[in-house]
Amino acid sequence: MTKYPLFVAAMALSGLATHTVSGQTTALNARMDKTAESLEKKVVAWRRDFHQHPELGNREFQTAAKIAAHLQSLGIEVKTGVGKTGVVGLLKGGKPGPVVALRADMDGLPVTERVDLPFKSEAHTEYNGQQTGVMHACGHDTHVAMLMGAAEVLASVKSELKGTVKFIFQPAEEGAPTGEEGGAYLMIKEGVLENPKVDAIFGLHINSQTEVGTIKYRPGATMAAVDSYAIKIKGKQTHGAAPWSGVDPIVTSAQVVMGLQTIVSRNLPLTENAAVVTVGAIHGGIRQNIIPEEVNMIGTIRSLDNEMQKTIHRRINEIATNIAESAGAKAEVKIDVMYPVTYNDPKLTDQMVPTLEAIAGKNNIKLTPAQTGAEDFSFFQQKIPGFFYFLGGMTKGKKLEDAAPHHTPDFQIDEGCFVLGMKSLCHLTVDYMDQAGKSKGVAVSGK
Repeated sequence: MTKYPLFVAAMALSGLATHTVSGQTTALNARMDKTAESLEKKVVAWRRDFHQHPELGNREFQTAAKIAAHLQSLGIEVKTGVGKTGVVGLLKGGKPGPVVALRADMDGLPVTERVDLPFKSEAHTEYNGQQTGVMHACGHDTHVAMLMGAAEVLASVKSELKGTVKFIFQPAEEGAPTGEEGGAYLMIKEGVLENPKVDAIFGLHINSQTEVGTIKYRPGATMAAVDSYAIKIKGKQTHGAAPWSGVDPIVTSAQVVMGLQTIVSRNLPLTENAAVVTVGAIHGGIRQNIIPEEVNMIGTIRSLDNEMQKTIHRRINEIATNIAESAGAKAEVKIDVMYPVTYNDPKLTDQMVPTLEAIAGKNNIKLTPAQTGAEDFSFFQQKIPGFFYFLGGMTKGKKLEDAAPHHTPDFQIDEGCFVLGMKSLCHLTVDYMDQAGKSKGVAVSGK
């Protein structure tokens, strides 16, 4: 993976990166800001509706219908059913120029909400054989609402846009149901980046542990690649009172779990990049005095470097197989490669950070360490230059330890961040178009 050039990083950190937009674009941005501010109550209402009625991946039927109806009301060309339930809007500006994509993800999570809100989710479903609540525990409801607002802002200045905007409302970012395809990968497979061909894509993610008014970003590897694994330890069933008569897969699996912990601590160059190997679930046995025949475990892998990812895969296989063999058991290992690294194109990042600084103030735009969370926005970035950034959604003055993290029942977002989110999407679009019209050095698809 290409390293981010040190001199460019220094420029970005010091604010010295060159960035100019025309006076006409500056005036356009000012008008868009007023429109965004006027839409705040509407965006809040959308978000609360989506929050109260969450839908899991590839099942976002109501969400998609509401999005499509809104885009159509703006005169935007709409295509539905892309990647199962995805919605794509096409806004052709009044002037020629590049095609810019803006993306928001739509799906909720199998989490039962604990936050006492007037618009609290009461939705329930069966997921992986278990009854569970459904909740927007990662903020995708806010992403959809802000992009709907941005679409209305950009549609209001359609005649002045120097290019085309493609609005991508994506299902199943958290993963498709078992046995189904979904998410960014499927939308790309079905041609979402073509006809017209997209030159650059922008996306944001709300962050419950970053203050409202702050935007964080990182050039290069920003979020981790994610893979899943499953390990089956097969032993020999026997009476719990006579363990020597069988092969105990529970003890063996315990040794495998501990062995997996040495991959990150002993096999990876952690001074270069972080990595994670987590066992998320382990199942085996049915009765206190029976040693079962097999134990199954599943887990997740996170990596920010291709070579480290390969090392992790190899060592999981070696550790599970050899520990099992030493106990007289057998191990079956399956690793599924899921999302690649979310990689912010360095040139595009350097080009667009000043746009964010102009909106939020230079002191509120912060460089963030790479994260071991994952995002399937990364599939778009494999095809075209992309810039993914984090929008603060924590109430100002709130203690970090009191802000629940993503994917938890207590996850909560301060809605005061929505106007900045809309403005950022609109400014990035218009500024990119403006710079593309003036310079061949602008990051574009295929260059």
